[in-house]
Amino acid sequence: MGILDWIVLGSTMLFIVGYGVWKTRGSKNVEDYVRGGNDAKWWTIGLSVMATQASAITFLSTPGQAFHDGMGFVQFYFGLPMAMIVICLVFIPIYRKLKVFTAYEMLEGRFDLKTRSLTAILFLIQRGLAAGITIFAPSIILSAVLGWDLRTLNIIIGILVIIYTVSGGTKAVSVTQKQQMFIIMVGMFFAFFFILDSLPTGVSFGEALKIAGANDKLQILDFSFDTNNRYTFWSGITGGFFLALAYFGTDQSQVQRYLSGKSVRESQLGLIFNGIFKIPMQFFILLVGAMVFVFYQYNPSPLNFNPAATQAVMTSEFEGDYKALEKAHLELEQEKKMAQSSFSEALALKEYNAIRQAKQDIIKINKQEKAGRNAAKALISKADDSVETNDKDYVFIHFILNNLPAGLIGLLLAVILSAAMSSTASELNALGTITALDLYKRNQAKKKNEKHYVLATKGFTLLWGVIAIIIACVANLFDNLIQLVNIIGSIFYGNVLGIFLLAFFFKFVKGNAVFIAALITQIVVIVGWYLDWMSYLWLNAFGCLLVIFIAMLIEGFDYFFRKPHLNA
Repeated sequence: MGILDWIVLGSTMLFIVGYGVWKTRGSKNVEDYVRGGNDAKWWTIGLSVMATQASAITFLSTPGQAFHDGMGFVQFYFGLPMAMIVICLVFIPIYRKLKVFTAYEMLEGRFDLKTRSLTAILFLIQRGLAAGITIFAPSIILSAVLGWDLRTLNIIIGILVIIYTVSGGTKAVSVTQKQQMFIIMVGMFFAFFFILDSLPTGVSFGEALKIAGANDKLQILDFSFDTNNRYTFWSGITGGFFLALAYFGTDQSQVQRYLSGKSVRESQLGLIFNGIFKIPMQFFILLVGAMVFVFYQYNPSPLNFNPAATQAVMTSEFEGDYKALEKAHLELEQEKKMAQSSFSEALALKEYNAIRQAKQDIIKINKQEKAGRNAAKALISKADDSVETNDKDYVFIHFILNNLPAGLIGLLLAVILSAAMSSTASELNALGTITALDLYKRNQAKKKNEKHYVLATKGFTLLWGVIAIIIACVANLFDNLIQLVNIIGSIFYGNVLGIFLLAFFFKFVKGNAVFIAALITQIVVIVGWYLDWMSYLWLNAFGCLLVIFIAMLIEGFDYFFRKPHLNA
């Protein structure tokens, strides 16, 4: 990184923190601090909702996901627009009518205090874990850039977010997220057009798409019914629908965004905005990853994108074996470059037999390359089994650091950090609010004044910030960071969504039945995930339907055994 990159990165971060503190100073009551004074316009809500979901993991992992596995991951979001419609028609009017500060406040009136507290605790567990991961993700990037200790970076990033989130509450989160989304999209568009400009002369965007397609990177739709397949059309519109419905309808980090709306209409328009633009945004980010793949068809790429993994094996007894794999990888890259050129020439001449042959050659070479990468991972594991061999999360950052010009590197790093800060700020804001209002205030015998609860909310926000930093410091890379966050959510979201649906639509079910059903369901879902009964996306629908079924069953048994007594 050059001086210009540091200037761009540093000034962007300081602007976001300073603007958030200055713009929202002086919250005097819970209404201002938690709901932002209820004056947010629909575009602020829409961008804030989108920025809350689009963490650094989105911009770190998603391009790597497309690089390795193609663009099928976009199917994960197919259920989101339908979920937005349901939330706009059902959830928002109820929340606004009841004038609640949190999503779980409603559950006490419908059921009882213990059900409200249990649901709030389930939220705190899963969102607290996710907050740690959203801090950990950009720390990986900067540790690769600067060579700094991961824990030091976790602390620095966490403190930056804590400063303006504790200071200004919900409004600070919302107003900074508009600037963050602008920085994010500008940076990604710059990266996209730079990739296209860096391709060999004569390779147009259309031809780049054909090259990506020839390598199965543009296969978006999968209509198979295999429940073990993570990303299919059906898992997207079912499991993805339930996950989006639970996340946007019951997760306080999102509910708090649209509860700050000036009116029901402003809140609804904000969510519709998210429903319309979320899938195109994810499609574009995946497309950037596919274009990175095309870029590396003509340019050298490392055998493993994780520099720590390469260093571990190169300082071990397996150095010679790894160098042999690198040599074979380099030879394959030369063959791949010639095969891609043959494919391009055949496309230009429209010689279909030559196109077919070139495509077969490309597929064969990429299979050999994949086998070489897998062999490299095996060697890395032998050298040091504590080093992460899966390098999906390192693909995009490797491209940024080694290929982008000065200034643009700083901008892209600012993009990833901005995304991390926006998502983490929403999570800490929600965690502090739920702890203060759903647990502390509600279970406190003696009522305090408004100033006390504002200070309590700030104190709990600070506490959760510290907890998130600690979680980040002990976190390890999973198969893929974006999948890890979604897995954590899927374990809890289905159960929580089912509780809310019981509250909305099953009026005969009482609090005791829901409470017992929720406990049983959570245990069953965790066991099901651990034993790998199904792809994690299906856990959302499974948990939702299971808690509804068990609650109705318990209520039915209770009614059956109470009936003779009532008739006596």
